[in-house]
Amino acid sequence: MSSHKAYQNLKHLSKSFKDKSQHLKYLIQTENRFENFSIQENGFFYDFSKQLVDKTVLRELFELAGQTEAKKKFSQMVSGKIVNKSENRPALHTAARDFTQDQILLNDLDVIFEINRVNKQIKSFTSKIHNKKIKGTTGKSFTDAVVVGIGGSYLGCEFVYNSLKLGIAPLIDLHFLSNVDIDNFGQIIKTIDPETCLWIIISKSYTTIETMANLNQILLFLKNNNLDPANHLLTVTAKDSPGDDPSIPGLDSFNMFDFIGGRYSVTSAVGGLPLSLAFGFDTFHRFLKGCHKMDLHALNAQEEKNIPLMAALISIWNSNFLDYTTLAIIPYCTALSNLCPHVQQLYMESLGKGVNADGKLTNHRTGVIIFGEPGTNAQHSFFQLAHQGSPFPIEFIGVVNPVYNKAQAISNGVSNHQELWANMIAQAMGLAKGKMDDNNAKYFSGNRPSSTLLINDLTPESIGMLLAFYEARTVYEGFILGLNPFDQFGVELGKVLAGDIRDQIKRKNTDKTYNFYSLDTTTKFYLDILFKGSL
Repeated sequence: MSSHKAYQNLKHLSKSFKDKSQHLKYLIQTENRFENFSIQENGFFYDFSKQLVDKTVLRELFELAGQTEAKKKFSQMVSGKIVNKSENRPALHTAARDFTQDQILLNDLDVIFEINRVNKQIKSFTSKIHNKKIKGTTGKSFTDAVVVGIGGSYLGCEFVYNSLKLGIAPLIDLHFLSNVDIDNFGQIIKTIDPETCLWIIISKSYTTIETMANLNQILLFLKNNNLDPANHLLTVTAKDSPGDDPSIPGLDSFNMFDFIGGRYSVTSAVGGLPLSLAFGFDTFHRFLKGCHKMDLHALNAQEEKNIPLMAALISIWNSNFLDYTTLAIIPYCTALSNLCPHVQQLYMESLGKGVNADGKLTNHRTGVIIFGEPGTNAQHSFFQLAHQGSPFPIEFIGVVNPVYNKAQAISNGVSNHQELWANMIAQAMGLAKGKMDDNNAKYFSGNRPSSTLLINDLTPESIGMLLAFYEARTVYEGFILGLNPFDQFGVELGKVLAGDIRDQIKRKNTDKTYNFYSLDTTTKFYLDILFKGSL
């Protein structure tokens, strides 16, 4: 990216913003600022008028997008070209919710046909569960399901489930067993009836250490409760993986595909099976429609009206030219509490790279740190730092219509939902304008950038658009930065080292007299404490 002319021009333009000669309190007062620096499309709104940009900066950012061929690469991704070069794969998460193409061929495999085949299987199976045609070992109907997976195998699904369950009563309650921590398992089994619970094992390779450890714990639990795994287990895995073996006891197995990465997999069987169990397949289908609507916008909208592309460019401007290293995501909606953990993985695993798509070391900043908390909670947690400490951009998210539509009490002349919005609007304005005060402790410098996203409601369609926005924004940012946003080799090193330590623990388990003398002092200390059981 740094070799492009637009990059050099943007470096020059950033100087006036860094020395604060372009302060937000003046920028937001320029004529037609709000109209020219916001985009509305299909019930989705993006306001970047409080970002440290002007028309000249935007023009150069669009030039950067053009010079890096961002839209062309996005189009190639959607059509099935090899965009994940390090693993020689396409990235076809958009195909999982594509209602316009009849066929996408990949090495003679009809991608659309395969996705539709799995969705039909999900629809048929979940309908039988809801109609009580499939029951557990003791003949009882299912009331709960535990999603067993880690990272992309659960984060997106958990976000969507918790976003929707406020407005749509679950037919099956979902729980999420992601951590190999035994207390995660212990907490879940306190909330479920073993006889009426399904266990959904999600792993593409069916070899993920944490997930397989939890599977063994589940098998022990079922055995101790005299329940047959064949009546309680489901798998979502790659075709021909160990988990796809018909000889393994289980109710059914649903395929996931190499051309859809884990953190982009919510609209595949990874999210499709649990969400259809929870809400019915028709609700999942509505969610797919919302994703598809945003996909089409991201693909077809012109640069200046393309919301995910604009957000990606703003993010690159903030990180690479204004030197911000962090982004806070603050949804003013409790139901969106799990959005930030999902985006953390989606964004930081996709863009936290030290090499470009060609394998060469990068010489510019790539991904930033994502964190967040729902508002107004965040205001009483870290907004002191946001207003007066080290500055960082913020992304506010508002929901126009709350789910709760019964009588609302009036406090200080406003309802709760109106109070929520008053805070969201005020925080963005306060960060931008600041406040003069002779008392330095009450002085606010302002000039702190933020954007605001709005969705209409918490319907499956709106949540689908929100999810697909963050996916498209991440992909666009990766393409402009020259990265491969679809591999994740950075997670491997710790796993390898853990394997070496695991071998030592295994040896101790089989030979109680074994000592860890061959290990370094630190590792030996921790393992001795583990087996001793106390400090």
